Amino acid sequence: MTPLASHVSAFLRETLAHQKGASQHTCDSYACSFQLLFEFAAERLNVSPSLLELEQLDAEMIGAFLEYLEDDRENSPGTRNVRLAAIRSFFHFLEYHEPIMLEQIRRVLGIPYKKTDSRLVPYLLEKEIRALLDAPDPTTREGIRDRAMLHLAICDGLRVSELTGLQMDDIALPSLSIRIHGKGRRERTLPLWKVTAKAMRAWMSVRGVVRVPELFVNVRGESMSRWGVSYILKQHINAASQKCPSLLEKRVSTHVLRHTCAMLVLQNTNDIRKVSLWLGHSNLATTEIYTRADPTEKLEVLNAIVPPELRRGSFKPSDKVIAMLSDKL
Repeated sequence: MTPLASHVSAFLRETLAHQKGASQHTCDSYACSFQLLFEFAAERLNVSPSLLELEQLDAEMIGAFLEYLEDDRENSPGTRNVRLAAIRSFFHFLEYHEPIMLEQIRRVLGIPYKKTDSRLVPYLLEKEIRALLDAPDPTTREGIRDRAMLHLAICDGLRVSELTGLQMDDIALPSLSIRIHGKGRRERTLPLWKVTAKAMRAWMSVRGVVRVPELFVNVRGESMSRWGVSYILKQHINAASQKCPSLLEKRVSTHVLRHTCAMLVLQNTNDIRKVSLWLGHSNLATTEIYTRADPTEKLEVLNAIVPPELRRGSFKPSDKVIAMLSDKL
């Protein structure tokens, strides 16, 4: 029998983090998937998670785990696919480290992803953006910080990891630009709205001297976490919804702010390539989701087409009673 713990540790610490250069968020997501899987398998087999063996994680066990996610935990098909992606990546790792288990590994890798709905990306309208940006109190230190953070998230469409990882050295206010350390270790430089630069100057003037290099810090002077950003955003969405009730109908996350930025760029440039460069996408196909949500280009196509003319004519009732009633209408 083959112990499981050592292989999982090697996969997370060496292969995923060092060799593949995955972000901390990706490593945390994979670790969470394995935690759920091992707890499920341990309870099913009545053993301790640390005593699980690779042979016990066969296709039947993985399939039962995926059903458990959807039926018991009520996870969406998208979440199920995220967990399966982590498992498949781990079993690809095992192909080279435990070739004797190749048949079991291939059966696990043969488990298909589940089809998901292709929905339009959610984003905020102009009045909703204004209500959200006006929500923080500019007379308090936290309000100044939150206003700058929200402005930056909408202006440059940053991922939450990019927002929390932004450092003081990345800011170039004289040139109204910032340097972003993006996904996959790809860097990009983005401009700032003048009002965003003004909000950031206000925050930097009251930020003070702290022990960490990150731009945004919490009340303890520590770098802001992704959960801290989500909590702050939720508070301001609740406040902004009093002036703009339509916000109550939307689930607003930091990624919705990123979508909002993408839609602003697309609607003002009509160029999907600029949206891709702005967001730091490595593949233009990833950016095409925004064209489905934006009606502008579709209206331009509609107006450019000359529709066929309708054949002229009018309906005349053949029955005398119906004709009489039609005349009375």
